[in-house]
Amino acid sequence: MTVFAYGLAIVLDLTIIFIGVRFLLIPETAAAAFGVPARADGDAGPYLTVKGLRDITSGVIGLAILAFAGASAEAWFMLAVALTPFGDCAIVLRNGGTKAAAFGIHFATAILVLISAALLFAA
Repeated sequence: MTVFAYGLAIVLDLTIIFIGVRFLLIPETAAAAFGVPARADGDAGPYLTVKGLRDITSGVIGLAILAFAGASAEAWFMLAVALTPFGDCAIVLRNGGTKAAAFGIHFATAILVLISAALLFAA
């Protein structure tokens, strides 16, 4: 179970880094995949860049904690960072996104992050 717990945490950390890089490189596409497309009439670029940087930072911190502090510290990190996808779910719902995106992407991610935390606590 320890290998699976570490593996899931690494995959989640690398995935959020990938998503962050995507927001930096192709922000409009990434915003649409998030569930709330960038408005064509506004300059959302700086906000999408902030989101990308936030995501990259979260992933790098998660990898660093796992590498240098271990499973228990990473479990606490995952528990805390689950707030982000729960919040993203609310953002999508509040801004006209679909329920499928809100729950199928963000809520499901939050649950997966909480499962990762539980597995890391058990490791």
